[in-house]
Amino acid sequence: MASDVLRELGKRIRARRKELGFSQEAFALAAEIDRSYVGGVERGERNLTFTVLCRLCEALGCDVAELTVALPKP
Repeated sequence: MASDVLRELGKRIRARRKELGFSQEAFALAAEIDRSYVGGVERGERNLTFTVLCRLCEALGCDVAELTVALPKP
């Protein structure tokens, strides 16, 4: 189910953000995305675009493949 994929992706984004010591607010600022949107992504509530995913990955210092490898099938 697509929501499982989004929840897992959000979980990975949150874990990476915390690993780097970013608050949600600081992370959102670095990615140039609204903080409430970041919260929705991390909870798996947002079906983010590829462009937004790329901006998040840039702020996290990783590439898209690192966060999306072996995601559950939708």
